[in-house]
Amino acid sequence: METKQNTLIEKLFSVGAHFGYAPSRRHPSVARFIFGTKGGVELFDLERTAQCMDEALEVVKKLASERKSILFVSGKAESREPLRRAADRIGQPYVASRWIGGTLTNFSEIKKRIARLSDLSSMREKGELSKLTKYERLLIDREIDDLEAVFGGLKGMPEVPDALFVVDPKHEIGAVREAHQLKIPVFALLNTDCDKRYVTYPIPANDASIQSVTFILDEVSKAYELNVGTALAPVAPVAAQQ
Repeated sequence: METKQNTLIEKLFSVGAHFGYAPSRRHPSVARFIFGTKGGVELFDLERTAQCMDEALEVVKKLASERKSILFVSGKAESREPLRRAADRIGQPYVASRWIGGTLTNFSEIKKRIARLSDLSSMREKGELSKLTKYERLLIDREIDDLEAVFGGLKGMPEVPDALFVVDPKHEIGAVREAHQLKIPVFALLNTDCDKRYVTYPIPANDASIQSVTFILDEVSKAYELNVGTALAPVAPVAAQQ
């Protein structure tokens, strides 16, 4: 177990997961994850990060074994593509754009927009739009593009998800608050400026580096992929977080 932990710490170090922000930006809730300061930036204690990551991955495995859904969320430029890839790899929904208020708390309305996108896309694929004028087809094509940009990642989400995985809960505070309101557990990759109080399973690490974000998202998707649908009997409950 110690060798496995050391290997994870080495991988986290290699992708720069230990780099935080300047001490002046630190949120008090993450103070216990800080190892020290170097060159004007705070450094994460990667032993704690590895421990948090292991705990989060165990819960991800449990969710996968029970075929529970995880909604991946991040509209930050550096994390959009890694987030899409991770979600697509395991067939889970995602939001890789600006969070639309009410996506969780008013999901009945969001479902209507997703249904509209599916209907229009289906009509276009079947050639049914050929009956319309060129201008009408242009308007529908624009509507499809707009809906796809906002709701495309949610097309496979028929109901509110069982959990969220968020990159940078400070940036995605709207999603985190909605999940908290609905008592949906939140996994989060969070930097030193984030408030972890509404995060159920924090992974304290660099959330501003594409290498760090990609590595952690890959580990999450791998854990889910390798354990999806493996529960043939009731799974022992995961120990509660302290």
